[in-house]
Amino acid sequence: MFTTKTGELSVYVKEFKILNKSLRPLPVVKEVVNEQGQKEIFDAFTDPEQRYRQRYVDLIVNPQVRDVFVKRTKLVNSIRQFLSQKGYLEVETPILQPIHGGATARPFSTHHNSLDMTLYMRIANELYLKRLIVGGYDGVFEFAKDFRNEGMDRTHNPEFTQVEFYVAYKDYLWMMDTIEEMVEKVALDVAGTTKVTVGEHVIDFKRPWKRLTMFEAIQEYTGVDVSAMEEAELRQVAQDRGIKVDNTMGKSKLIDELFGDACEPNLIQPTFITDYPVEMSPLTKKHRSKPGLVERFEAICNGKEIANAYSELNDPLDQRERFEEQLRLAERGDEEAMVLDEDFLRALEYGMPPTAGVGLGIDRLAMIMTNQPSIQDVLFFPQMRPEKKVELSDDSAFLEAGVPAEWIPAVQKLGFQTVDQLRAGNPNKLFNDLGGVRKKLKLDVPMPSLEQVRSWTGN
Repeated sequence: MFTTKTGELSVYVKEFKILNKSLRPLPVVKEVVNEQGQKEIFDAFTDPEQRYRQRYVDLIVNPQVRDVFVKRTKLVNSIRQFLSQKGYLEVETPILQPIHGGATARPFSTHHNSLDMTLYMRIANELYLKRLIVGGYDGVFEFAKDFRNEGMDRTHNPEFTQVEFYVAYKDYLWMMDTIEEMVEKVALDVAGTTKVTVGEHVIDFKRPWKRLTMFEAIQEYTGVDVSAMEEAELRQVAQDRGIKVDNTMGKSKLIDELFGDACEPNLIQPTFITDYPVEMSPLTKKHRSKPGLVERFEAICNGKEIANAYSELNDPLDQRERFEEQLRLAERGDEEAMVLDEDFLRALEYGMPPTAGVGLGIDRLAMIMTNQPSIQDVLFFPQMRPEKKVELSDDSAFLEAGVPAEWIPAVQKLGFQTVDQLRAGNPNKLFNDLGGVRKKLKLDVPMPSLEQVRSWTGN
């Protein structure tokens, strides 16, 4: 190191070696103070579609994005530590499955050439983890990539991550206490506090969380008691609220639609919704004291489900009846109905102890803990539609736009493949970049003036 005559601290380089070429210039984010003393940022890499498609550029130029994924890893490590310290075994179960079970969702399918059979990418790992409880483990958990062939929006991606864990000789009441304890720990490990800012809300994960039954929640937010209603009455209530319904929807689907429409958006602070109708929960044990209900809860936070848990159904005869009811729903056209899994029923026939199980969404919890508005912001490489192929402008189009023939290669080198892209460009940045490209391409032509470059962009 040495200091120049003008006082600039500099590195005295005796030798340097180029490790790799950079054929594309990175976006150079500039921060200046305007005449009013306010900070202004130019050329920021903020377009969401560009950021998701070119995450590698996003991570280089936006350090706050790198921090989001560091926090996501802390979140996963916190949960893994919590479960491991309780003595539960981390396991791996099949991603390719002959039967898509464990949840109500449409699967992706593929074909296994050697076995000449259709396989499905798992929609959940629940039934395999329960088989391990039958096999004698007291507690098992898995961080699972699951796949559901459904819609995409800011809280849904067809490929997502959840942690599922199952513990023998426990029930859903114990599981509620455990989820409170675990998520409170996650908040402390990731954010350093139980209070996390999410948009305009401050969400507090400190125990205890609010608890409501599903029917209590629907009555609180609609003023209607649906607990004794049959399918026709539920359909009318849903229609009165403007919910789109059809004949494929059974009682469980209608109640779910009502809850999603009226209740979920209002549940900002962590809340347990408990005691679901039996029709909504084919894998859940019947309630010990409330006929027609099951021992199930969902943890809702910031208007979305983050966890779903049961006292697991371990009666093989009852389980077969529930599967058969799902088959009847499928015959009515319900594409998300569960299929009957004979091997899982065989496992239950050997005897599964009373068990509590839960699935907790890593992506949605990461959104909350990092204050991100979209699930795409907590996935390195979210699923995207195919990029539209840009119709490239030929040289004559650039000439017509005012770009001299000798400068067209330089403009194209900078990524302007169409005149529309050129028109949308920043003339000041383009002028500065042309100087560098002129040297790279060894163009023996004079630099255009800033005014000329502005005329190319139409600014």
